[in-house]
Amino acid sequence: MQKVNQTDTLEKFRLDKWLFAARFFKTRSLAAEAIERGRIHLNGTRVKPAKTLAVGDMLIIQIGNYKYEIKVLALSNKRGSAVIAQQLYSETEASLQQREIIAERLKVQPSPFYVRGRPTKRDRRKIMRLKDHL
Repeated sequence: MQKVNQTDTLEKFRLDKWLFAARFFKTRSLAAEAIERGRIHLNGTRVKPAKTLAVGDMLIIQIGNYKYEIKVLALSNKRGSAVIAQQLYSETEASLQQREIIAERLKVQPSPFYVRGRPTKRDRRKIMRLKDHL
């Protein structure tokens, strides 16, 4: 197993870079966009992408239907494997349980936006009426 590079306290890491390195987002720009939209909270407050992150900080990350409550264990600005990324943080027990409940609920409940194939003539008329009203 590889070691995570822990850094000095003098070195600063941007929040968006850390979220990218911890594999919560596929790109740094997606991480920055989520922060700007208020889906990421650092120690209970809304922040900007350039906010510096320290070991021990608590993050609340909203991605889709899921909400992660994590504690920062290590800092890294380089994206590594998933195994290394999981060593950068620890998720709270309450957060894990809540995500499992949501996952089970989503499995049981069908998606309301499921469409079978191409719209019928009747569906196209409804779509056109809707577009005309907007």
